[in-house]
Amino acid sequence: MTSDKSHEQGNGTEWRALLDLRFARRDNETILAGRSHRGPLRVQKALYPEGSDLCHAVILHPPGGIAGGDRLEIRLAAEAGAKALITTPGAGKWYRSGGRQASQRVSARVASGGALEWLPQETIFFDGVDAGLSMEVKLSDDAVFLGIETLCLGRVAAGESFDHGQIRLRTTIERDGRLLWSERGLLEGGSPWLHAPAGLAGYPYCATLLAVSPAIDNSLLTSCRGQAVQEKTLNGMTLLPGGFLVARCLGHGVEPLREWFMKLWTVLRPALLGRQARVPRLWYT
Repeated sequence: MTSDKSHEQGNGTEWRALLDLRFARRDNETILAGRSHRGPLRVQKALYPEGSDLCHAVILHPPGGIAGGDRLEIRLAAEAGAKALITTPGAGKWYRSGGRQASQRVSARVASGGALEWLPQETIFFDGVDAGLSMEVKLSDDAVFLGIETLCLGRVAAGESFDHGQIRLRTTIERDGRLLWSERGLLEGGSPWLHAPAGLAGYPYCATLLAVSPAIDNSLLTSCRGQAVQEKTLNGMTLLPGGFLVARCLGHGVEPLREWFMKLWTVLRPALLGRQARVPRLWYT
């Protein structure tokens, strides 16, 4: 493993970071079979709070935040039958850009019989950010993916709103080479769309849950809708062809969105993974 810091530019330091994780099935266990990093992204060790069948990995970013010019890349691979859960130790922070773009790219491959849960904690975008986030998921055969992304526009707790800057979002999901989902978004600071009823309706927090599995059907959608009611939020969900469930939630704080997610996870996880929902301890430390 190596650590590498790029050249200085302006008054800040730009980081280039890469984390590559590979999970494999060995007998009845999932192991972290491959792990490499370059720059300030790493996983210290594999964790098994739910038993050896499911490997937890906590992605660490020692600088504590992403500044203008930073480039982060995360590659994940779950081999046949391997099951992994990825999370983070705290909220991600994207700082004011200072005129330089920053980016994070996540790519994941899940083989037949495998499962990947992508459950980072919320991402906070400072006013004046210039950020690009992309995620690409490629699934084989009956592989399962369940992911949540929670975004906070501005440092709400400090009274800051998202008045300047931009956030570019892109997500694609394929199964066996067939495109199931492709979404692009642009959030611009100060845009009327942030307050429009057809946009974010004035809510500074937004969450999107994506679940992909052949086991998802209309009865599971009905069960999720029955659980997802959450006060002081706007939320909804739909089922797309190919066993693809999309759910979204808007709120004024992270806790209502977490509760909304937990209600859905309590329904989805047993149905898709044969496992009860269990909140990672890091979420409440």
